[in-house]
Amino acid sequence: MRSPLRPLSRRGLLTGTLGSAALLAAGGSLAGCGTKGAQQTEAGCVSEDLSGTEKKLAFSNWPQYMDVDDKDESKRPTLDEFIAKSGIEVTYTEDVNDNNEFFGKVQNQLAGCQSTGRDIMVLTDWMAARMIRLGWIQKLDKSKIPNVEANLLPSLKGRSFDKDNQFAVPWQSGLAGLAYNGKVTKELRTVDELLTRPDLKGKVTALSEMRDTMGLLLQSNGHDPANFTAAQFDDALNKLKKAVDSGQIRKFTGNDYAPDLAKGDIAACVGWSGDVIQLGFEDESVKFVVPESGVMLWSDNMLVPNKATHKGNAEQLANYYYEPAVAARLAAYVNYICPVQGAQAEMEKIDPELAANPLIFPDEAMLSKSKVFMALDEKQEREYEGKFQQVIGA
Repeated sequence: MRSPLRPLSRRGLLTGTLGSAALLAAGGSLAGCGTKGAQQTEAGCVSEDLSGTEKKLAFSNWPQYMDVDDKDESKRPTLDEFIAKSGIEVTYTEDVNDNNEFFGKVQNQLAGCQSTGRDIMVLTDWMAARMIRLGWIQKLDKSKIPNVEANLLPSLKGRSFDKDNQFAVPWQSGLAGLAYNGKVTKELRTVDELLTRPDLKGKVTALSEMRDTMGLLLQSNGHDPANFTAAQFDDALNKLKKAVDSGQIRKFTGNDYAPDLAKGDIAACVGWSGDVIQLGFEDESVKFVVPESGVMLWSDNMLVPNKATHKGNAEQLANYYYEPAVAARLAAYVNYICPVQGAQAEMEKIDPELAANPLIFPDEAMLSKSKVFMALDEKQEREYEGKFQQVIGA
């Protein structure tokens, strides 16, 4: 059964309690990222796997990111099925509310090669990249996750922060693109239209998530957001600044653009596919647009941190969620892009309308226009975030 429109989507929580601006405000945390004491190596921080004797698993995830039973919200059908089939006791905690906030929870332990008490944690690409860069994540045994090897979408393989697919397994994915309300404006096709069209002046919002907004602008300038130079970033940022200075862009938001878009208080925006799917259930005039220049693809990833003592159990769970029938049941609830090939055919048995939704199961034409934002080193992260925050007035 399709899930109802939820007041705060998972992706929107990225800019919730801390958000992008916190990357600068949390300077002490980030400064520590480059110190020798924070950096770990596989040889220097060895983890013991007790999966053979301990059938348990601690799983940290975002709120509303697991299917629940409509009649009994204490039941999680796919997870309960995994527990019954595997005999592995899973402690499931919805304690990832913001990437930066979660980083603050675990950084002291991981920097010191100590246990976080978690075996799986789900984090967005850029935070996954940071933790992999710091040596805080265990390598996965590919022989233990054959379903992931066989069924992961090709567009999610070989990402810049995990080129050999050794550390991160996408849990769910989504798109950052354009959206508009057809009741208050005509069709929108390009980023340049959003930033310059006179009839949209003052009726536009963009995302305060730097990688999504700037990724789209880089594409609109003909540059590759997966591989760009500082000069190209500055070029795209200047385009954004012009739109801000001219009054074209009203404000920068987390997912709080969604109700304004639904009401027609804003006409168009940079937005997330999951939000727009949910709005579309209520009003078909709200449309998501893949810009002609391309769209940004992001994922939230299952990661096994250092000193997690149940890596084998974690790999068993990851493999289970890459069974197409299981992945389809999860996607029917969360409404984000399913990263599992074969799940679309299974979804047709559950909900043919969802199976035909390109924002849950993108076709090759859409995926071919998608890019994952380039992995940044610590210096680049500070520099690009700082410049972006200055322009958006954060």
